Amino acid sequence: MPLSPPTPQPGPRPSAWSGSAAARRRPAARWGDVPWASRRTHLGRRGLAIGIDIGGTKVAAGVVDAGGRVLAEARRSTPGSDPRAVEQVIVDLVRELASGHRIASVGIGAAGWMDLDGGTVLFSPHLAWRNEPLRANLQKLLRRPVLLTNDADAAAWAEWRFGAGQGESRLVCITLGTGIGGAMVMDGRVERGRFGVAGEFGHQIIMPGGHACECGNRGCWEQYASGNALGREARAFAASGTPEARELLAGSGGQLEGITGLAVTGLALAGNASSKELLAEQGRWLGLGLANLAAALDPGKFVIGGGMCDAGELLVAPARAAFEENLTGRGFRPAARIELAALGPRAGMIGAADLSRVSGRTRS
Repeated sequence: MPLSPPTPQPGPRPSAWSGSAAARRRPAARWGDVPWASRRTHLGRRGLAIGIDIGGTKVAAGVVDAGGRVLAEARRSTPGSDPRAVEQVIVDLVRELASGHRIASVGIGAAGWMDLDGGTVLFSPHLAWRNEPLRANLQKLLRRPVLLTNDADAAAWAEWRFGAGQGESRLVCITLGTGIGGAMVMDGRVERGRFGVAGEFGHQIIMPGGHACECGNRGCWEQYASGNALGREARAFAASGTPEARELLAGSGGQLEGITGLAVTGLALAGNASSKELLAEQGRWLGLGLANLAAALDPGKFVIGGGMCDAGELLVAPARAAFEENLTGRGFRPAARIELAALGPRAGMIGAADLSRVSGRTRS
């Protein structure tokens, strides 16, 4: 079975702080907390917006109203690595959705690093965007206000406004998919850091000298608690030849390459014992990383989203246990709550659309 997270040193048992009324209390959101916007701007944009979530394989778009409801959707395959082709797909989706709705603005959520002004994609790991002036290009093509943001930031904003993070003044969102993404909403603002690249939580080094990561480092968190990590560990286990391993292999179609994180999650939900154990191991690594983040950021809540969250409590219950075991000052401090995201795969498009509506950065 996979390598386990380091065992924490014995410490005080968690106290009633983590379940106290003070820890559960949620401060109300305020108009003045809306990022990059004044109260007048927020109140003035009550129309419909289009949110677009750009991934490595698909581009999903939706018409979103001021209450976060998706009224219409469309999607296309992501066209390889040609930036101009991706722009054309965005234009086609907006035109298709706008044909039946009056659209005030467009929000784009994409994996990558944006500059602080929100106009340029500095780098995208899945697309050929390098210092790409995407907002200016799209505004010329669409003739509408366009907001450009990181996809994890968009999803976190959606959960804070309409989902599992409503009312929480210091929210950290973690997205578990191929890798690990992250974002923060602090006091009503998407916190992007000094240079606009905050939230790369998946690249905290959690096991020095560990598995090589695509970022160039070794031992990154996403190499132990992501969908890719789950698939890798499951394939290694299936190759061991034990009766349990043969059962896992048979449940994945008999081919090692067919064992992915998604497949393991499905088998675990169907009751496969080995898959459940593999998921629990991922949950323990997840909880260890969350404890590190709590020590640095002290949020009131972690919201966990992404494809791996289909596993539900099979993943989150061991994560909560590992979080409590590894939390600095455990037993003598309030502890952040850990909850599953509420909006599912639509969070990115909902958040991008809403940010384009409320943000003063969108401009023609």
